[in-house]
Amino acid sequence: MWLGFSLTFPLQKYLLFALSAFIYFYGGWPFLTGALSELKQKLPGMMTLIATAITIAFLYSSATTFFIRGQDFFWELATLIVIMLLGHWLEARSVMGASRALEELVRIMPTVAHVLSTGQVNEVTDLPVSSLRKGDLVLVRPGEKIPSDGIVVDGESLVNEALLTGESRPVPKAAGDRVIGGSINGDGSLQVTIEKTGEETYLAQVIALVRQAQESRSRTQDLANRSAALLFYVALAAGLISFGVWAFIKGPDFALERAVSVLVIACPHALGLAIPLVVAISTSIAASQGILIRDRRAFEEVRNVQVVVFDKTGTLTEGQLAVAQVVVLKPGMPEDEFLRLTAGVEINSEHLMARAIVAYVQSRGLKPANATDFKAFPGKGASAEIKGQAVLVGGANLLKELKLESELEDERLKALASGGQTLVFTVVGGQIAGAVALSDRLKPESFEAVKRLKRLNVKVLMLTGDSELVAAQVARELGIDNYFAGLLPPEKAEKIKLIKESGQKVAMVGDGINDAPALATADVGIAIGAGTDVAIESADLILIKNNPADIANIIQLSKKTFSKMVQNLWWAAGYNIIAIPLAAGLLYQQGIIISPALGAVLMSISTVIVALNSQTLRRLKKGT
Repeated sequence: MWLGFSLTFPLQKYLLFALSAFIYFYGGWPFLTGALSELKQKLPGMMTLIATAITIAFLYSSATTFFIRGQDFFWELATLIVIMLLGHWLEARSVMGASRALEELVRIMPTVAHVLSTGQVNEVTDLPVSSLRKGDLVLVRPGEKIPSDGIVVDGESLVNEALLTGESRPVPKAAGDRVIGGSINGDGSLQVTIEKTGEETYLAQVIALVRQAQESRSRTQDLANRSAALLFYVALAAGLISFGVWAFIKGPDFALERAVSVLVIACPHALGLAIPLVVAISTSIAASQGILIRDRRAFEEVRNVQVVVFDKTGTLTEGQLAVAQVVVLKPGMPEDEFLRLTAGVEINSEHLMARAIVAYVQSRGLKPANATDFKAFPGKGASAEIKGQAVLVGGANLLKELKLESELEDERLKALASGGQTLVFTVVGGQIAGAVALSDRLKPESFEAVKRLKRLNVKVLMLTGDSELVAAQVARELGIDNYFAGLLPPEKAEKIKLIKESGQKVAMVGDGINDAPALATADVGIAIGAGTDVAIESADLILIKNNPADIANIIQLSKKTFSKMVQNLWWAAGYNIIAIPLAAGLLYQQGIIISPALGAVLMSISTVIVALNSQTLRRLKKGT
């Protein structure tokens, strides 16, 4: 028609029917099966609309070939299916492109490891990484990738963990430090004992969490699904009305063209892409910044958070406690004996303070006393039997339990506590034998975290099991709005519950272990500083790096993500406010008419706009 060229030949209509039938059944198969699936779930949407449009066009055109006189729509049918398949391909390609972060993560892992033979000097065997076992000793040469998670036993180097944790600066590693499989060794040579292999490794868990987040449902996706169903019924009604009106005015051919145009242009193809694409992109961005999403709905909810509650030790502070001073209160007890008794109990504990005390005692060349019948009391301390007497070690909560609070009035203890140091008391034979004062430095990032959250109009609180004096000093230095001190784990959860009952959305930030009850109680639980222990069941979001300032990044990314979702919903469905009346022939008298093929083009353009708009989310810079 455009070139002024025409061609006719015998049985032309039947050949067109045969070609169109092939296009309908083969090219339209994804839409026909998709419609069947939607109808089975009683959720008609994009696939049902496309299937309805192409089926009406095919059946009517087939009827004009064999039974009735009229204009066929074989050309429109073929064009419609091709354009719809193109849009379907664009959708799949966009989502696959956004999810390619998983492929990149998989490619990070090396394929070969240099295994050092036990008892042999400099004897190295190259083995596939998949053959590594726990306990293997591997050599990592300069510039090579670390084959699996492990602990450095010899050598020093700078290790680049940027692709894994988002940490832009190389991290110094020496004997005793943990390394992550897939990170890149610097100029030094390292010997590493393998700790984790296969699905246990950090990278494997990251991949699993990213995949889980990308496949998880979004609240906004539920809205998109409802919108698609509503649009189906609106389009179906508009198409039937258009057909009825134009059949009376201009006949069935024109009426059918209007009805098919309405069904095509209203097709919610872009709605099917609007949310999943943003989900895939935002999850990839979060992972690249060291933020892992376990619960997609919690990630969307974090944009509404009004209060962020931090745990203190290891979250706002470095968590690397060191003994600052030792005070012996029991008359006649040598300091070395006091330290041996204290370390005898604490050596059985995994608490940060316990490890710091044991390390200090051992650094003085002392051996912890032999202890039996060790028992731990969460949030209070621990006890053991040493030389036939009960020895208890713990904080102020332990003294309250033993009704020994009056001992805290000792001037030496009050002086230590007023300096913001944490006190650990040792009780021997029912009396306080002394105390160990530990100090913990605030992280430089904690100051930035509080400032950025306040700029976002988010209230900042702190919960801690530490003493009132220590908590007050930390809150004062950081500018925290309020704090609660001397809390046991269940009491932290109760405080979170009280804040929620006031009508405020709460995010709890902790280590995911001691703070598990509070993390589970909050609207959003965020585990910080998870290191290689990625799978923390009590948290909704996991921060790989021990950086509280990343909380502001999460909130901003959540807000941007939700904004993109809303924009996409408007681009995907909002244009129908104008397009459906035009497709129905509202301005036919003014010479404005939309054919089914043009309707398919317009619908596909909305899909492309949604895809491009989603990609702009990648421009979001960390910390902005």
